Amino acid sequence: MKYVCKYTPIELLAGFDLKVELLNPTAVNYELSDRYIHSNLCSFSRSLLEERLRNGHEPLILTTCCDSMERVADVLKDSGQEVYILDLPHSGNCCGKLLYKKELLRLMDELSNTLKKDFDPEKFYASFAPKPEEVSGQYVSVMGAKVNADLLELIKKESPLPVRNNTCTGIRSVAQPPRSNGLEELMTRYAEALLTQIPCNRMSDSTKRRDLTEDPNLAGIIYNTVNFCDFYTYEYAQLKATLKVPILKIETDYTLLATEQIKTRLGAFYENLVARPEKQARKIPASRTYYAGIDSGSTSTNVVIIDGQKNIISFATVPTGVKVAESAQKALAEALNKAGLEIGDISKTVTTGYGRERIDFRTNELTEITCHAKGAHFLNPNVRTIIDIGGQDSKVIRLDANGNVIDFVMNDKCAAGTGRFIEMMAHSLQLDLEEMSTYGLKWNEDIAISSMCSVFAQSEVVSLIASDKKLEDIVHGINNSVASKVISLGKRLKLEKEFMMTGGVARNIGVIRAFEEKLGTKIIVPEEPDLCGALGAALIALES
Repeated sequence: MKYVCKYTPIELLAGFDLKVELLNPTAVNYELSDRYIHSNLCSFSRSLLEERLRNGHEPLILTTCCDSMERVADVLKDSGQEVYILDLPHSGNCCGKLLYKKELLRLMDELSNTLKKDFDPEKFYASFAPKPEEVSGQYVSVMGAKVNADLLELIKKESPLPVRNNTCTGIRSVAQPPRSNGLEELMTRYAEALLTQIPCNRMSDSTKRRDLTEDPNLAGIIYNTVNFCDFYTYEYAQLKATLKVPILKIETDYTLLATEQIKTRLGAFYENLVARPEKQARKIPASRTYYAGIDSGSTSTNVVIIDGQKNIISFATVPTGVKVAESAQKALAEALNKAGLEIGDISKTVTTGYGRERIDFRTNELTEITCHAKGAHFLNPNVRTIIDIGGQDSKVIRLDANGNVIDFVMNDKCAAGTGRFIEMMAHSLQLDLEEMSTYGLKWNEDIAISSMCSVFAQSEVVSLIASDKKLEDIVHGINNSVASKVISLGKRLKLEKEFMMTGGVARNIGVIRAFEEKLGTKIIVPEEPDLCGALGAALIALES
């Protein structure tokens, strides 16, 4: 039998010789579930329904933790699957315990009739798991909504510290009730044990959840939220405003579509934990006094070579092809040739960007968030906010006076507000990127591109062309759309002057002007804005 909720009476099920297993699926797509439930229901309910419609051979037990679960139960029952659902009280008071006791007794009757066997109290008592031993030392806590197995594995793999799963099902701990005379009394005490766990956010009194954040060994929190579920969004906002420990919010839809972006966020978060252990650099033979940084992005691969005095010796940019490592080798070879150097002259190489881990000749690798921060601070120590817009993502990064990352936000898997979005718009307007950069500077009509979705925005642009709107006005509207999208993202942080813009989109004069108008301040643009990440990586190579 499968279950999904921490309040599921799995010990009771053991009393009927039923083996239970936590179901926390990763969806490939929502092809089947979208036929039965609205796409705006929470991602977990959609992934659960998708998995059961595809692989639903075992009985499933659910609780009415939310309306979405009831809808899932209805659909599965209509499809002929064996589903049990318990009416879960949202309070652990006397009335709640009484109500849940009645639900447990009802479930026992249903199982006894279905299985043709009686409840075995001894097997019930024997199934209680001992309380896990507390691990000493600093750790990272995963909180919020359920984290599927793939995401949890990624979080643990990337973390330099032990990880505790303090999400809903990750902290299930039910005390064994004392032996009782009769099932009524036993189920009363069992209902109490179930309802007095550290509560989920759907319980009316969730004050006991403070126990999860008051541990002095807590080094940082990764907070998982789910699309279209507000319970956890509210708690995240409260924790962000009150806690002093670093906290990273990730939003998932229970697919693997945003894995690389989540990996980047995790990497940057871990790199900036105050108490993190230093990452061990790969040992390579020491050579002379040159250092290389390689930024392997989705669109281009950039290389910067510096000497021991932090002087930029050479740089190179090549398109990122299908084979990331080959693109990195090509870019490095070009930079070496410009400088009159050989590969043996490079003492250390630090890689960054999405392809950073696929470059075998690296000494070390770090996220582009850390590297852009390092590069921007080197170029201008007064910078406090970095706006980095690359080919597939956009980031806003806050720095302190020493160039350390205070906080950052990153776009989700949507391409709106990225270089790819601008490329799509340029293609629709039959302009090249250089033309696109200046075309919107001489505008007359202030056209608003209302859609934030890249696909819908493209359709909107096509409609504007058909309406005989001037290209200058349309481009101006596109520039404003990009600026609005990224600034809206950045307002999750406390935006602070001075601003620097990095990434390839920083070469677009029209976009820069749109940002400056909306922010009411001048934006610093480096001479080579798309090299900032590679420069930061080279500086880190020198200092490591």
